[in-house]
Amino acid sequence: MQAIDSLSENLSSYLSADQSNLVKRAYYFAEQAHHGQFRRSGEPYVTHPLAVARILADMHMDHQSLMAAMLHDVIEDTGIDKSAIDQQFGSTVAELVDGVSKLTQIEFSSQAEKQAENFQKMALAMAKDIRVILVKLADRLHNMRTLGVLQPEKRRRIAKETLEMYAPIALRLGMNNVRMEFEDLGFGAMHPMRFERIKIALRKARGNRKELVEQIGQQVQAYLIQEGHAAEVVGREKHLHSIYQKMKSKRKSFSEIMDIFAFRIIVDSVDSCYRVLGCVHNLYKPVPGEFKDYIAIPKANGYQSLHTVLMGMHGVPIEIQIRTREMEDMANNGIAAHWLYKSSEGVNGASHARARQWVQGLLEMQQRAGNSLEFIESVKIDLFPDEVYVFSPKGNIMELPRGATAVDFAYAVHTDVGNSCVACRINRRLAPLSEPLQSGQTVEILTAPGARPNPSWFNYAVTAKARTNIRHFLKHQTREDSIALGQRMLDKALGALKGSLDTVDPERLQGYLQRGEYEGLDQLLEDIAQGNRVPTITAQHLLGQHPDEGTEEGSSFSAEPVAIRGTEGFMVSYAKCCHPIPGDAIAGYISSERGMVVHRDGCHNLAELRGNTEKLVPLRWDEQVEGEFNVTLRVELENRRGMIAVLATRINSMDVNILKISSEDKDYQFSYVDLEMGVQNRVHLARIMKRIRTLKEVHKVNRVRH
Repeated sequence: MQAIDSLSENLSSYLSADQSNLVKRAYYFAEQAHHGQFRRSGEPYVTHPLAVARILADMHMDHQSLMAAMLHDVIEDTGIDKSAIDQQFGSTVAELVDGVSKLTQIEFSSQAEKQAENFQKMALAMAKDIRVILVKLADRLHNMRTLGVLQPEKRRRIAKETLEMYAPIALRLGMNNVRMEFEDLGFGAMHPMRFERIKIALRKARGNRKELVEQIGQQVQAYLIQEGHAAEVVGREKHLHSIYQKMKSKRKSFSEIMDIFAFRIIVDSVDSCYRVLGCVHNLYKPVPGEFKDYIAIPKANGYQSLHTVLMGMHGVPIEIQIRTREMEDMANNGIAAHWLYKSSEGVNGASHARARQWVQGLLEMQQRAGNSLEFIESVKIDLFPDEVYVFSPKGNIMELPRGATAVDFAYAVHTDVGNSCVACRINRRLAPLSEPLQSGQTVEILTAPGARPNPSWFNYAVTAKARTNIRHFLKHQTREDSIALGQRMLDKALGALKGSLDTVDPERLQGYLQRGEYEGLDQLLEDIAQGNRVPTITAQHLLGQHPDEGTEEGSSFSAEPVAIRGTEGFMVSYAKCCHPIPGDAIAGYISSERGMVVHRDGCHNLAELRGNTEKLVPLRWDEQVEGEFNVTLRVELENRRGMIAVLATRINSMDVNILKISSEDKDYQFSYVDLEMGVQNRVHLARIMKRIRTLKEVHKVNRVRH
């Protein structure tokens, strides 16, 4: 009773009497529902929802969030369902409670899958009402504060999940106070001995530094008053997890990390922030390259402040953050400050909009992810804390994670822009799509109708949105490619037997599909392309012929050759052992992993596969072949300085894309240079070889044959 009365007093400072009474009614409902239930510590269970509500009350959250906090475990741990909460407290509170509740009715194959499914459910609820995540963060924070009563193994598991997921989410939503407490509590549970040692060292260092911190703080404060600024100067403490991470990542000792003194200056207006910046730069010399303006360009989570590093007396580096009171509340409470300052838009309205945009992005990822584990991995990537800020050609600012490329930028603009991207301009110059972006650059994406994502983008795409969309497109495209290739292979096999799909008896086709447990014809065609069904034998069954009738031992080589256009997509690949190009005699081998693999007819690897005739497919090049095909030339030339550069220039002048150059000495006079390049066909290759031979230093040019 005392606890709820104490909370009511706190609520009366910012909620109306009716709203406070609704929160109290939710408490009494929860108390009755959890009657007879106790926590591991021995306390009545209702103390937990009450503590969660108190955390949210400290953030000045609205009455519906506090009611949901009181009731958040009722659906999960008692016999009361969502409809009962809806009747008692309304649909909004019921939806919030349901969003926070875990999936308790489903059996999961692993703990990881269970966590992923629960987070996926919560993400969907967040899209409807973002307060779901705030209640969940408060719930997790109280659980972390009371971890001590659990077994060490469970304690570490919960701490690991908190550090990996909930601390970054708190950071993403700008809730710095919650994030720091998560990190320190998680660090203490994961590494208790390291935590204690750093804690003791920090206490000792704080005592030694106290006098100098006060001296610097007073000097800054006195100078600002002298210049006519009413500012609050406070020393800023590094938290334990931050110190530990810096020691680990930067390989520095505790004393090196603690050498930097940090202060926060809080002023009354944005204008004062810049004026105070000028004052502190006048008092101490600024360190070049260390100034960051997060007021003009806020961080993705809405954080705003001016950052600078000064060289103080005795050569001591001083970190300064300058911000307004509202920015300070935003930095500490993030999106929760939206409710604290809900009367004013501006900073907090923008923060709320950013958070909603992030949640909408989560929803899009969830729809495109193959399963919950894939989704949660995407979310972890998306919670990357460091950002770069780049501009669109129209001057719009885009926030991306550090290391992001033009591919990430393209998908951030729009999924269709990402899918049809072919090239980019960075600061008006053509640049590779793989080039990491730097803050301040202007990025322009060049698109082409019919273009599609390249599997190699996975090697350098960083954002979850880009990776999820590329993966989704490739899965979909691979299936389409498989069906198209399978149909062409089956058509050729049926044509060799004087038939076609139109002449196949529908009942016979249906019976064949049922015997193979196929859902439809597309699935059968996909199976043919992937090498799980032999097209010739399938054609014989569909036409009612006995296998081996009309063909030599059921060999695929009795069929008419399948034409290769070079645009088949992911189900046709070109063997790296022999690099076939248009004009070469070719044959195909159906691999269950790679689909159709095209080899040159004389390739020694193909010779070894000829024993497995069912998997061999006769091929020919289509008259209209498109694309570039890799080929390797070996050039024997005289050892002379700069000859490789001359050779590369000669080839580039023919608009040929050189993929790789390697060289080795033949003897003191000659060297071998191997050039891997993209060509259109044998005629194009012949022209290139002729051009290379015009160099007098070139002794011999051959196509590498494996």
